[in-house]
Amino acid sequence: MPTDNSTVFDIVIAGGGMAGSTLAWALLKLNPALKLAIIEQQADSVSPVSFDSRSIALAAASSALLQRWGLWDELSSKACAIKHIHVSDRGHFGKTNITAAEYQQSALGYVLEVEHLGALLSKKLAGQRQLSRFAPASISSITPQQQQQQLTLADGRALSAKLLVIAEGGLSRSRALAGFTVQQRQYQQHAVIANLALAQPHQHSAYERFTEHGPIALLPLPQQRYSLVYTVDDSAVEHIMQLDDAAFVDHVQQAFGYRAGVFSAAGKRVSYPLSLRLSGDIVRHRVALLGNSLHNLHPIAGQGFNLALRDIAQLVQQVAAYGNDIGGYTMLRAYQHARRQDINIVSTATDALVRLFSNRSRPLALARNVGLLAMTLCDDLKRPLAEQAMGLRS
Repeated sequence: MPTDNSTVFDIVIAGGGMAGSTLAWALLKLNPALKLAIIEQQADSVSPVSFDSRSIALAAASSALLQRWGLWDELSSKACAIKHIHVSDRGHFGKTNITAAEYQQSALGYVLEVEHLGALLSKKLAGQRQLSRFAPASISSITPQQQQQQLTLADGRALSAKLLVIAEGGLSRSRALAGFTVQQRQYQQHAVIANLALAQPHQHSAYERFTEHGPIALLPLPQQRYSLVYTVDDSAVEHIMQLDDAAFVDHVQQAFGYRAGVFSAAGKRVSYPLSLRLSGDIVRHRVALLGNSLHNLHPIAGQGFNLALRDIAQLVQQVAAYGNDIGGYTMLRAYQHARRQDINIVSTATDALVRLFSNRSRPLALARNVGLLAMTLCDDLKRPLAEQAMGLRS
């Protein structure tokens, strides 16, 4: 199907959520002359599914990337610094504490409600003359050509791009249309997400507490609140979601204990199933994967969006280096080489944490608690965990 000049693009981004919109903005900051398009299934300016009431833990290195792209100054006042991280295994002796002061840092990272990032990106991208938005829309076919990818939308419109970037999320249809295969593992777990009000200040402390019910993460938010990520078995999620607010707060308090203080109220709850999805390839001919379409991880260590930001930074760097052949073989090979090790390390470590702390075997419980205790006693063992939290190991 022929295309006219208005539908010929340097880069087309499939997916207008957090990763896709951040990529579009970072690319325009790099080169305002790039001709970009976003294809988004939602009608809104940014995807409400991606920019809901959830929060993200941003490593210190991730906030530096947002600063580079001119976003952090407007987000920092809405974010809450993490100055302490407490890791513990309830009912066992193992625990470790990481503080920003130990590493001469003002913060280990930050917690941001993603709706603030969504609103800012929507404002920044609105009126960008070099950016076209197709929404609501979806890709129905992808036809490779030597110098471009030919795309047909579900409504019949045709686009072409030197490079197609797929950033649609873990269940991306475009990824399959482009010929990528995915390895996946179902964890038989759900994450229950909610904001909790506290009866006392949280002192900028974050918690990762492993319990017999599943890992519980508490991330500090402004206004004396925590963002809760509660991992539960599939068999328990329906009961937990049906509890009234008071019963839910009591349930979480009993499951977590009082290490973080007293929870006084809970906001809206959402839940979603947990799995590991990894694409077998990072790139194909004039196509690159990014964010959850490339690596969809368990939230146990809060690494997902930090990994996506490093994808974005590397892709932008390669566009800068190979601007004369965007989407060409050399550029995409460089992107793949730069990202493979980081993705493999983080996905393997995250999966190992899920397996280690979801296993009720007594020998494994002893081993993991000895490990946590060793980190407390030996800085050389704790440092890699601290550097991962700050985003300094990639």
